[in-house]
Amino acid sequence: MSTFSEEELAIQFEKLGFQDKKVKEILKNKKVSTALGEIIAELPSTENANTALLHSFASLAKDTSDELKPYRKLVTLAIADSRLKTNLQLDAAWTYVKENKEATTNAGLDEAAGVGIEVTEAQINEEVAKYINENKSEIETQRYKIVPSLLTSVKKLPSLKWANPGAFKPIIDNQILELLGPKDERDLVKKKEKKEKPTAQKAVKEEPAKTRSMFSEGFLGALHKPGGNAQVNQKFMDEHLKFTNGRVFTRFPPEPNGYLHIGHSKAIAVNFGYAKFHDGLCYLRYDDTNPEAEEEQYFTSIRETVDWLGFKPYKITYSSDYFDQLYELAEFLIKKDLAYVCFCTAEEMKIGRGLVNGKGGHERKGCAEREKSVEVNLQEFRNMRDGKYGKGEATLRMKQDFKNDNPQMWDLVAYRVLNAPHHRTGDKWKIYPTYDFTHCLVDSFENISHSLCTTEFYLSRESYEWLCDAVEVYKPAQREYGRLNLTGTIMSKRKIAKLVNDKYVRGWDDPRLFTLVGIRRRGVPPGAILHFVAQLGVTTSNSNIQTARFESSVRKYLEDSTPRLMMVLDPIPVILENLPEDHYEEFDVPFKPGTPEMGSHKLPFTRKFYIDRSDFREEASKDYFRMAPGQSVGLLKVPHNVRVTSFTKDESGNVTEIRAHYENDVPAKKPKTFIQWIADAPSKNSPVRLGEVRLFNQLFKSENPESNPDGFLADINPESETILKTAIIETGFFEVKENSPWTPANAQNQSKEEQVLQGKETKGEPEGVRFQALRVGYFCMDKDSTDASIVLNRIVTLKEDSAKSK
Repeated sequence: MSTFSEEELAIQFEKLGFQDKKVKEILKNKKVSTALGEIIAELPSTENANTALLHSFASLAKDTSDELKPYRKLVTLAIADSRLKTNLQLDAAWTYVKENKEATTNAGLDEAAGVGIEVTEAQINEEVAKYINENKSEIETQRYKIVPSLLTSVKKLPSLKWANPGAFKPIIDNQILELLGPKDERDLVKKKEKKEKPTAQKAVKEEPAKTRSMFSEGFLGALHKPGGNAQVNQKFMDEHLKFTNGRVFTRFPPEPNGYLHIGHSKAIAVNFGYAKFHDGLCYLRYDDTNPEAEEEQYFTSIRETVDWLGFKPYKITYSSDYFDQLYELAEFLIKKDLAYVCFCTAEEMKIGRGLVNGKGGHERKGCAEREKSVEVNLQEFRNMRDGKYGKGEATLRMKQDFKNDNPQMWDLVAYRVLNAPHHRTGDKWKIYPTYDFTHCLVDSFENISHSLCTTEFYLSRESYEWLCDAVEVYKPAQREYGRLNLTGTIMSKRKIAKLVNDKYVRGWDDPRLFTLVGIRRRGVPPGAILHFVAQLGVTTSNSNIQTARFESSVRKYLEDSTPRLMMVLDPIPVILENLPEDHYEEFDVPFKPGTPEMGSHKLPFTRKFYIDRSDFREEASKDYFRMAPGQSVGLLKVPHNVRVTSFTKDESGNVTEIRAHYENDVPAKKPKTFIQWIADAPSKNSPVRLGEVRLFNQLFKSENPESNPDGFLADINPESETILKTAIIETGFFEVKENSPWTPANAQNQSKEEQVLQGKETKGEPEGVRFQALRVGYFCMDKDSTDASIVLNRIVTLKEDSAKSK
């Protein structure tokens, strides 16, 4: 029998960190609560205790005999000192104790539970690849249908027994995508299979349990330490370390020729986040070497987006800051006979690189200009600088190695003639350096320790290092990670511009686009975007992620950081006939049940209130529990049920008013369901009438809009936006607006990685006014809102299935 009373146990559980709702749930099971109380008493300290694992252990050990209890403590202590971290380890440890009893030892327990065994992401990747290769034929036959069973089979591999369960699905998804390509018509029906639904739910539940850090493990964790990148001359490294003092220095170098999209969020998180995580510094460097495509609006938007994602640049620089130095190094390269002025056309250059009619495999060779003297090349380059050649007539090319199999070593262009004014240097320059010439050298000038870019630049690493060595400067280390791509949308700036210019969308910040300004306007918090990137991790594989998975991640983030409100999209008035005209009550309603720190607000309740049209049927039925004639239904937070007595309809057959009875004159009875409502209380400004509620769905109908034979515009979903103009919301909205943006409930317990990736929002921004509309979805205010007309955007639905059904 327990030596603790129920009240004493409740106090223990609360001190351990369980929420009130969870405490009540545990106390319902006498055996589990008793075992948990005894286990807590065995802890040397309750500080930083793994409450979830302790609760799991109590469930496992609830029937422990008195003979076994002395050995149970070994498992308790293993949880306390974090040797046991997962339920899998816990099960193995407890099985070991039960089988060995007095022969139990700490060493034996550790061995049985895999304590200290770390299975890296690289090992999981390798084992999954091996398994997929061994079963390739069956996988190609069953395609995506086999993924759930594949996940189960891989988890059973002995070599992966102690791997993090949450790491399997993203790796399997990526490898299956590489093998099969994106889902197509053969796979569409499979989405409806019920068997896959639990798997998707399980994956969402497992992801938050990951303890690894994207900055200290995987691709980023394997990066060299500052000073670890070799140089042709040690003095270059000595000067570099003198400047950086051994700290990490990175840069985020966007081209200011368009708005950033979801893929750039990963680049921002990687570059700024890696530096911040290691107490280093990151530049925001605009790669402004193409003045013909650059506009001020892009510079401004990029800077605001970086700030919104929570990062502060060490310095804001421009490639154009270094035009003079770059020009000097170009002349230096010519003087070393490692560059020459070329007058070949673009087609002639392709032929020289072994490309004939667009096909490779032909002999590669340099043009006649390659053999000109240093003096001639130097003069010709100065002629280019002085405007003696028109656009496209001459280029400066690096003299590299046509015998090298790497196309990035086939005499890349270093400078070209544009004869265009620059937004910062005016008419000073007629020639502008290329990315291949500029990027590595500016990295060098800025003492970058880790030049992190996507895998499309992998081949450029050789030319990057070649040029730094050729001009005799410090050589940063370029390393490449996989891009982030979302299916079901487009990222091309040109194609998004087509959507904008032809009025298919409201602008670059339309909430249906996956530009970062569009995602922001849609109401997705910056922390949710960064949390999504962290969930995916950083590898060398490109990530082709379904939009539904992004929305699932956002939904989970919002669950922890948004208050709840009642909102009615299509209101019908209800009159309680047995209440007087002036009846008024007020109820205290929490903004989030179970989270008292988010506070509460007062809701008026009167004789007249509104419900949603979808919550009423003209005839009752056995499978319908909401409002219908003669049927009692509960109103959220209201102490008594209501029962419909009659209703009226207009000439079109639409219900215009419902009459009901307030059951405060009969014993209270728990209803089968509760519906939401909003009181008609003009003195309390209730209801709040909304100007527009915009419900967004995916902009395109397919996973790959660009594969449509009639072009991506033919793939636009005609139901991507629904606008409602009759919706109302409760008065608690104004308190939500006043206190927005709200922070996640667990903000005070964030890890270092979470602190790095939390984003930065300020009061007064409309998209920061977020809430969960009960049973409807997550919403935010749109920038089109005015004092007289509130406009709301749906961020995501409450469940993935409802999004798919749209």
